[in-house]
Amino acid sequence: MTRRTLHKLALPLLALLAMPAIAQTTIRMGLEPLYPPFESKQADGQLVGFDIEVGKAVCERMAAKCSWVETSFEGLIPGLKARKFEVINSAMNITAKRRESVDFTTPIYIVPIQMVAKRGSGLQPTVASLKGKTVGVLEGATQEDFVRKHWEKNGVKIVAYRDQAQIYLDQAAGRLDASVQEAQNATDGFLSKPQGKDFDFAGKVLSDFATLGEGTGFGVSKDNKALTAELNKAIASLKKDGTLSRLSMKFFKRDIIAK
Repeated sequence: MTRRTLHKLALPLLALLAMPAIAQTTIRMGLEPLYPPFESKQADGQLVGFDIEVGKAVCERMAAKCSWVETSFEGLIPGLKARKFEVINSAMNITAKRRESVDFTTPIYIVPIQMVAKRGSGLQPTVASLKGKTVGVLEGATQEDFVRKHWEKNGVKIVAYRDQAQIYLDQAAGRLDASVQEAQNATDGFLSKPQGKDFDFAGKVLSDFATLGEGTGFGVSKDNKALTAELNKAIASLKKDGTLSRLSMKFFKRDIIAK
């Protein structure tokens, strides 16, 4: 084989090696816009929420532009694998189970998971209290994994919903005895509204590292290590200069950013 032939073969290979995984000027972020205040859609079609602004800040720090791809929550990991988008940015908790399918950035924020029940019901987030009761959770969320692992096999009826807002509607109507979700979503989406005036948090914050995870981060394809590294750099920079904490205070009046 001549040197010229080797040179011709080497050029495409070198071009591929030199091409970074983050070469795109636009980073497509997948989300389900049904989970305020993290992500939702206004009447005019504009996407708003904490995750939206975090995503924009990260893209800006990376000198890139964000675009948004909407899908169902349970469709996020399949959509990432099918390359419909490069990043999952949809309040997805980092768990060992999900790490089997995708990589994650470092945790960006941590939101407690709590049960909501009618005030005065006496219900607590325990098997003894909930046996024979019906509990609503968001389909595909870590709280679904938690309640199915700890409660369902012990006589608690679990109903999974595709839309968090529908959980609150059914709970207010008496079709659910309790619901389990991120505390901030419960506060903003239900307890602070007229339909939730008779409800409150019940019991302590739920805890189980295996199902509820270590915090919320961006999901990234396992074969895109370069993008994960760049996202982590941007996230660290935004934590260090206080940008993420300021966004947290804007939306939640407290700092939920993972340290």
